[in-house]
Amino acid sequence: MKRARILFSLLIFTMCFSFISTCFGTSLEERTAELKDRITSEAVLIMENSTGKIVYENNGYQKKYPASTTKIMTAILTIEHCNLSETATASEYAIRSIPSGYSTANIQIGETLSIKDLLYALMLQSANEAAVILAEHVSGSMEAFCDLMNEKANEIGCQNTHFVNPNGVHSKEHYSTAYDLALIAQYAMRNPTFREIVKTTSYTLPATTAYPSDTRTFTNTNALIIYDNRDRLDNYYYEYATGIKTGYTSYAKNCLVSSAEKNGMEYFAVVLGAEVQYAYTGTYSARYVDTISLFDYVFDNFSFKKLKSSNSNVKTVAIDNATKDTKNLNLLIKDDITALVSIDSKDSSVEPNITLKEGLKAPIAKGDVVGQISYEIDGLSYTSDLLAGGNVEEFKPSKILLYVVVFIGLFTAVIYGIRFYNLRKKHLKNRYKYKKNRS
Repeated sequence: MKRARILFSLLIFTMCFSFISTCFGTSLEERTAELKDRITSEAVLIMENSTGKIVYENNGYQKKYPASTTKIMTAILTIEHCNLSETATASEYAIRSIPSGYSTANIQIGETLSIKDLLYALMLQSANEAAVILAEHVSGSMEAFCDLMNEKANEIGCQNTHFVNPNGVHSKEHYSTAYDLALIAQYAMRNPTFREIVKTTSYTLPATTAYPSDTRTFTNTNALIIYDNRDRLDNYYYEYATGIKTGYTSYAKNCLVSSAEKNGMEYFAVVLGAEVQYAYTGTYSARYVDTISLFDYVFDNFSFKKLKSSNSNVKTVAIDNATKDTKNLNLLIKDDITALVSIDSKDSSVEPNITLKEGLKAPIAKGDVVGQISYEIDGLSYTSDLLAGGNVEEFKPSKILLYVVVFIGLFTAVIYGIRFYNLRKKHLKNRYKYKKNRS
C-alpha cells in the first residue's frame, strides 16, 4: 500500500517493529506509544466530532501560530453574514497590505468579485487579499472584523486564541492552539456551504474587468483530497478526507486542519509546526504524514459501542400516590446511547446514573419525560431522557370510602362527646356532694 511504502521509506525500523507487534498483538497503550514516536510535528490533536472527545493530543493546548488555518474562521463568519451572490470590491489596502511571499489570487485594486468566488479563492488558493476584502465587506474594516473573529472564538469555547488579522499573516499577537482550531473546524463544518467549499478540489474564477478571460483556476492546497494514482512519496491522497485548510509561514511552519469520515465516525485532526522531512527516496511533508497517521490510528482503534437502545427498560420505580395497578412505572430510554470506546474495551458493565424529576407523582402519561440517564466514560457524559413506559393513575378514595371515613369520624366525635359529657356530669355531682357534706 502507498501508506506503507511512504512510512517504510521514512522509518524502516519503526514499520518493522509495528508489523511484528501487530502480528503478536499489542495493547492500545503500545499502539499509542508507537504513534507518538512516529509523529514529528510540534503540536497535534485529533477530536471525534459527535462527542467532542479528544482521542489523542501532544502539546494540543500549547499556543502556536496558526498561519492560514486562520481562514477557517474568516470563511465561516463570511458565510454567516453574507449572501453568496453579493459582491465585494478590492480596496487598495486589501491588496497592498499583503507582505511579499504570501499567497494571493492576483486580485487587482478595484476588481469586483462575488462573495462565493472570494470564498473559493480564500480556502482553495489561500488568497490572503481575499481574506481582507471579505473582512472589509463584512465589518467595514479589518480591525472590526478581527473583533468579530475573537467574539466568535470565545463563543465557540476557544480559551487560548487571539486573532489580529483575517488571513494568518504572521504576528506575535496572532495565535491559537490545536484544540481551539479543532473547535473552530467542528463549528465551521456544521455549515453545508463551508463543507462544500473545503472539499472542492479546484475552482475557476469567472472573467472580470481585470481579467477578461476566466484563466484563474486554483487547485486546493490540501493534498489529502487531491486524487493522484501515481506512486510518489508526495502523494498524500486520503480517501476518507473531507477538508479543511492548510497553512504555512516561516514562523508557524507547516500547519493543517483536516477532517475525515469513515464508518459513521468523523474526526478533526490538527497538526501545527510540521517540518519538511527527508528520506533516502526524497522529501515529504510531515503535516500530511502525521495527519494520516492520526486518522489511521483512530479509525483502526476506536468505534462506537451501543450502551443502551432506545425504548429499552432500564428500571422500574414505584410511584407513591398511584393506584395499585399502575404504581410500578417502567423507565424507558428515549434515544440510543452510544459511546466512543477503544476496540480493546471489554467493559460492558458501566453503571448508569439515573436522575428522576423532583417531586415525581401521579398522574403521569405514557411518554412523559420523567428523568434522565447518563453514562460517564473516559471523562465524557452520554445522556438520554427517560420516558414513562405507561400511564400512572392517581389514587383517589371512592365516595363510599369517603362516606365511611366521615361516618367513622362523626361516630368517634359523638362517642368522645358523650364520654366527656358523662365525665363532666359526674364531676359536678361529686362536687355538689362535697359541698353538701361540708355544710
